[in-house]
Amino acid sequence: MTTVIAVIAALLAAFCFAVAALVQQTVARATGADEALHPRLLLDLARRPRWLAGIGLDALSFFILALALAFGPLALVQPLASLDVLFALPLIARRQGRRLTLQDRLGAVTVAGGIVIFLSVAPPSGGVKTPSLGEWAPVFLAAGALSAVTALAGLRVTGKARVIWLAVAAGSVYGVLAALTKASVDVVAVRGVGALATWEPWALLLCGIAGALLGQSAYSSGALSLSLPVLDTLAPIVAVVIAATVFDEKLASSAWQLGLQLAGGALAVAGIAVLSRSSIVAAETVGGRERALARMGAAALEGE
Repeated sequence: MTTVIAVIAALLAAFCFAVAALVQQTVARATGADEALHPRLLLDLARRPRWLAGIGLDALSFFILALALAFGPLALVQPLASLDVLFALPLIARRQGRRLTLQDRLGAVTVAGGIVIFLSVAPPSGGVKTPSLGEWAPVFLAAGALSAVTALAGLRVTGKARVIWLAVAAGSVYGVLAALTKASVDVVAVRGVGALATWEPWALLLCGIAGALLGQSAYSSGALSLSLPVLDTLAPIVAVVIAATVFDEKLASSAWQLGLQLAGGALAVAGIAVLSRSSIVAAETVGGRERALARMGAAALEGE
């Protein structure tokens, strides 16, 4: 029963996150990519009621995710919560007034199929409740380095490449964020309000701010149908690695299971490659360029 609750809550969180991402990206894209990774981006977005509504829905998805993590292991919940691309793509297509092509469906199913294969081969179980800060230290260093390098790479390029690099940076942080959510839920279950005297909730808050800046930067730089699959693949990979190394959750118990899990991960990555060439991505990119030109024209008129 606890596993059923965890699965249902994780999928509900995925749906909420998909809708929240669509709302936030619509607003963030209108600000332009010139504010990527600048704190001013969040300040500008915070003045927009629609974006705040998206953040509220995003917060709801994290509460639901926390519920799922209270009943299930991190390595099970986070990959399921990352299936939001299946909900987001039809919504994006509807926003564009388009129909999903065979390529769009194939890419989405490939991403989802890779995650399902990973989970079905050897469902994760067990694990420790409260890992020490020393056990977390390598995770913070590795994820921080990956995010910093890919974020800087994103600032040096434009177009699809910028979206992908910034999404990689955000995905790394999102994976750590999910793991810290699990840690915070476990600490609250043991200490109640006393959890505020521990480091986990505060690390969760800081990680959430960093994730918001990176995620909104990716959203503002290009197509959601391109950034979301990257987020949905990297975040569960990072979370599963943390689950196995920090929380000591049990994954594959044999070589063939490990091989199938690696194949599932490779399949998800292949799905991203398919979606990156999607007609929906192309339409979003063209639409973004048109909006950017419109903003430039409006700025020129104001200057006159």
